[in-house]
Amino acid sequence: MSAGDWKDLYAAARAGDLELVRFHVDQGVDVNHVHPEYQGTVLVAAILAGHEDVAHILLDSGADPAALSELDDLIPAQAARQMRMTGVETRLGAIRRD
Repeated sequence: MSAGDWKDLYAAARAGDLELVRFHVDQGVDVNHVHPEYQGTVLVAAILAGHEDVAHILLDSGADPAALSELDDLIPAQAARQMRMTGVETRLGAIRRD
């Protein structure tokens, strides 16, 4: 997979633009790429912006459920807990137990 237009994916995830996120995922943009300028993960960005649907799409697309977002100093489960996003937090807990 390619980093592709990762900045646009990141912006779409933060904005909650589900269709644009799907487009970038379908185009092969690496959902686990961490841009050197940002040092944050797309998954944590989506969670902190309150976009549960985007978080689920990213997880479905292979986003690393344990990746540290250095920008936020959080892993996805911590971000979900902070945002009281119980559906994502529950899913992340199930992933960790598998």
